Amino acid sequence: MRLLRFDLLAVITISDGLPQDIHLIHLLPFGGDKQFEQISEKFHLFKLNFREFIENLESEMDRKRAIDTADMRERAILICVSNAPRYILEEHMEELEELAQSTDLVVIDKVIQRVKEVNPKYLLGEGKLKELIIMAMDKGATLLVFDQNLSPSQIRAIAEMTELKVIDRSQLILDIFAKRAHSRDGKVQVELAQLRYMLPRLTGKGTAMSRLAGGIGGRGPGETKLEIDRRRIKDRIHHLENELKKLNMARQVRKKRRKELHIPIVSIIGYTNAGKSTLLNALTNSEVFVENKMFATLDTSSRRLKFPEEKELIVTDTVGFIRDLPEDLVAAFKSTLEELEDASLLIHLVDISNPYFENHIASVNNILRELNLDKKPILMVFNKIDKVNPSEVKQICKRYDAIGISAINRDTLIPLIEEIKNKLWEEKTICNAQL
Repeated sequence: MRLLRFDLLAVITISDGLPQDIHLIHLLPFGGDKQFEQISEKFHLFKLNFREFIENLESEMDRKRAIDTADMRERAILICVSNAPRYILEEHMEELEELAQSTDLVVIDKVIQRVKEVNPKYLLGEGKLKELIIMAMDKGATLLVFDQNLSPSQIRAIAEMTELKVIDRSQLILDIFAKRAHSRDGKVQVELAQLRYMLPRLTGKGTAMSRLAGGIGGRGPGETKLEIDRRRIKDRIHHLENELKKLNMARQVRKKRRKELHIPIVSIIGYTNAGKSTLLNALTNSEVFVENKMFATLDTSSRRLKFPEEKELIVTDTVGFIRDLPEDLVAAFKSTLEELEDASLLIHLVDISNPYFENHIASVNNILRELNLDKKPILMVFNKIDKVNPSEVKQICKRYDAIGISAINRDTLIPLIEEIKNKLWEEKTICNAQL
């Protein structure tokens, strides 16, 4: 009944051509001991105000769902399907939940399914998908969010089966970026990534229109509309790419000016929400926007840090890295990330309090290799040491030859500042002396 979207089903028995008995079965609110209730009565004695009954039943179901009707946010079920080990799926689910909260979704449930083989059509098995449909209806979900990147045909198939909006992790990240981009560079790069992501996913719309309208006579208008949409998107992509080139030229002028001044650049990199903006603020006594959410910072910020010895450097804060970053997003932000090439030193900031910090380090290192930045001088720094046992911090820092800090406690930054000075100036002095 839930799969067929029926609230109530009635069967009337006939005897000698006349109605004899009526048998009713109706759903009960989610979470109780029973999923349905059955009523049987003589037909001529049966009385029921159907509209009032259904309205009361729906109201009771809404109360059981504990949904705030005034809250207009999307209500999502998060889904992770893979043949990877369970602990990896749990890590991915935790990260997906953080992403969902960053984009202001209400997470009402999470589903992890470890499978031998991923279903090529639905990702989930059909039985599990039917369970998911029932769960979504019972809990009032409006959106399904998959951790895995879905093909256009998979999104269409799951949406048709569930009658819910379906998005994947890439779309979720793109949505966060769209909300957080403030500079012209950031807005252009995000829109470009969104359009590149959208373009191949327009294919199914023309096919669906052709199938609904029939072949000859119905196919033309649908495909014409599709081609118009494609052309508009391609034109917009071309326009944004040209605009990005102009912005990049302006960036090159600023870069040249910095080089002429011979001021070293230190770039803070790391996994998203590691505390990069907080560290920038603490080092340079500035007020860059900080929030305890993933991708709170999208626009590169640069601030000067002066030393007593009349030396100074530029500290830059970059967009956070994340595992399996969508290719379109990497391509769009490549011009911004290219600024890292001019850095004299990269500070790889790691949240030591995160239980998956080792995987985060590996993800950042992979992205650095992809950007050909892995040969740059890198200083590993563990942040948020105030949240971890001191003896554990000491062991981890020793293992990674790193420095431990708490970006919210400036007293802990002294060893980091000294190490930056050593890396930038003392090593150069030694090299010059040897020459």
